[in-house]
Amino acid sequence: MKNFLVISFKILVSLVIILTLITLGICIYSLTVMKISFDNNLITDNNLTIEVFNSQNLMLNEQNTFNSVKISLENVPEHTKQAFISIEDKNFYNHNGISVKRMAKAFINNLKSMKIIEGASTISQQLIKNTHLTNEKTLTRKLNEISLTMELERNFSKDEILENYLNIIYFGSNCYGLENASQYYFSKNAKDLNIAESAMLAGMIKSPNYYSPIRQYERCLFRRNVVLEEMKNDGAISESECTAEKNKELEININETRKNKLNTYSQSAIDEAMLILKMPEKQIAIGGYKIYTYQNLDNQLIIEKLAESYKDSLVDNDFAFIDINPENGGVLSYLGKSNYKILEYKRQPGSAIKPLLVYGPAINEDIISPATLILDEPISIEGYEPKNIGDKYYGYISAREALANSLNSSTIKIASYLGLDKIKKYANSFEIELDENDNSYSLTLGGMTYGTNLKQLAGGYTAFANKGKFSSPKFVHYITTKDGKVIYKNNEEKRNIFREDSAYLTTDMLKSCVQNGTARKLRTLPFEVASKTGTAGTKKGNTDAYNIAYTTENVTGVWIGNMDNKIIDIAGGNLPTLINRDYFESIYKNKTPGNFVQPSSIEELEIDLNEYENNHNIVIANPLTLERYIKREKFSRFNLPKESNENFNAHPANLTGYIKNNKVFLSFNANNFLTYEIYKQNGTDNKLIKTISGQGGVINIENDIKDKEKISYYIITKLVLGEKVINEEKSNVLTLYNSSNPLMKIKEKWYL
Repeated sequence: MKNFLVISFKILVSLVIILTLITLGICIYSLTVMKISFDNNLITDNNLTIEVFNSQNLMLNEQNTFNSVKISLENVPEHTKQAFISIEDKNFYNHNGISVKRMAKAFINNLKSMKIIEGASTISQQLIKNTHLTNEKTLTRKLNEISLTMELERNFSKDEILENYLNIIYFGSNCYGLENASQYYFSKNAKDLNIAESAMLAGMIKSPNYYSPIRQYERCLFRRNVVLEEMKNDGAISESECTAEKNKELEININETRKNKLNTYSQSAIDEAMLILKMPEKQIAIGGYKIYTYQNLDNQLIIEKLAESYKDSLVDNDFAFIDINPENGGVLSYLGKSNYKILEYKRQPGSAIKPLLVYGPAINEDIISPATLILDEPISIEGYEPKNIGDKYYGYISAREALANSLNSSTIKIASYLGLDKIKKYANSFEIELDENDNSYSLTLGGMTYGTNLKQLAGGYTAFANKGKFSSPKFVHYITTKDGKVIYKNNEEKRNIFREDSAYLTTDMLKSCVQNGTARKLRTLPFEVASKTGTAGTKKGNTDAYNIAYTTENVTGVWIGNMDNKIIDIAGGNLPTLINRDYFESIYKNKTPGNFVQPSSIEELEIDLNEYENNHNIVIANPLTLERYIKREKFSRFNLPKESNENFNAHPANLTGYIKNNKVFLSFNANNFLTYEIYKQNGTDNKLIKTISGQGGVINIENDIKDKEKISYYIITKLVLGEKVINEEKSNVLTLYNSSNPLMKIKEKWYL
């Protein structure tokens, strides 16, 4: 009796909730909702196009048509129809478009979570949502959906509803409709789908990206098997069929003729517009919205032609190219080749990330200058042990050379001076998303948990190209309604990431990458260009290769790799750099980009090369320093080196030595900017035996002698400019006693 009362009470509560929901819905609907008119044409005419325009207001010559291939329900296999009905709407043929039971369950779950997470939509409701409404989860939209669904059921038969539903639902990878999805994922017509393939497609539509057979194999496999289990429960397939189909692998066969539509400029612009308008592309097409982009037609045609010329080199690899205007972040050209939407994926950026996270920030924080010397050596920081390529190390090397040659050990040392907190702050400034597990300095070498994409990576370099100001890269300039009313315009302001002098110095260092470093395949270009290469991989080989290059007018990025991490025989310094070189040659064929303008806060100074090389200090050279002992380098006024070296004079040398087997062995420390005259003294007779000039470090001299009891030496140190001796100093007189002379007294040996 007690259980009966409990059950009765629960039923009563559920009925009250349902009635309350319906009553509340009717009130809100009548008071606040503007009813959307039902349109038969939107149900049957799914062949829609989104108009995308370039910067010259010319429509992009790329296919943006949806559902161009349809299938009639009579050609859909019975097991395929049943797969969708079993997982999406078991009572499809028995309800009038609305499932009160499912709505009540969804309402209770939403009430528990205090937000709308379930929609309880039938197939009829999903068809209305995909043709008449947006995806927003609001009560207003839901009420419109219910009203329109009832209208749908009055105007179309169940078979007509199911046919139109199968021809409009989204399967990911730019595939709308069952026929398009079947041709893309399996390279076959929908009429030939088997049970397992049908179940996979039916399972995907809940969340095409989450259950993608390309991106999320295990999730897709699990979801397919859920569908098969439901089909078995509904009697659509037998238990033995269910077991046999569940034991099959996912056997996708991507249609090569369709895949490149995923990575066109127009598709990337549409993807961006979906985020801006917060609606799926189907709704953008239905609404007649027009998308105006930053694309430069000439630049786009150039990269398409170049990609065609390099197709033999790219045939087995995925590829992407982007060109960004550093002034406003507008994407001037874009092209990709892959089974995947490349910009939706994150890849390890390799050394191409170093200027953004290490060198640019370290200069901006006045931690280093291009001339700063770093001891390049094997290191271990917090258990992380970076290795240079070939496990080769270079001793003391300038920050400029470390970046040009992409040395990992030196980069990590500089990163440790910055600290991870500042590094992450700069990453966020460039809109490079880091994972919570990115807590190792390895991220500064491109060793991130997930990585970044080419648009974000190349976009960061706009801050170097545009005097420290970062512009977030965008495909979409503005969007209008079908009547021409502007509803969105990209007015995002540039953000100051670096001081102007910091951006200039980093650019100057990246110009050295072109002249002497890993990007030297660009140095044949007859104008100023800065660049950084990047290569990522495993012990088995390379997986990703990059070149990011820029002038004052264009920031370009090239990526070559494979989304399945297949090994490539390409590094950032070869094919990606060659593609960027050819692109620049073409776009600047009839014009020349401006030079990078040196800001007033930059000073070019002469530093003492002797102090720099011998003592690893950056000291401004004395006015008397010889030309050959001067190194010129650029500095920010906020981070200048020490003042002139006042000790640039001829200092007395400290001469030491000994005699052995009638030979004198002399030694002293020399500076390479001084001249040393070594004399042998014999009474009043002084004989010059050797002159040393232009040599630094320890100098060793041998001199033969005869059986003399003692012999003396001294050095005259001279500072010579041209032919003029500026000053000179005499060293100590070193007197040595010949122990091999039998006349020598034992007591005199202490002189040795």
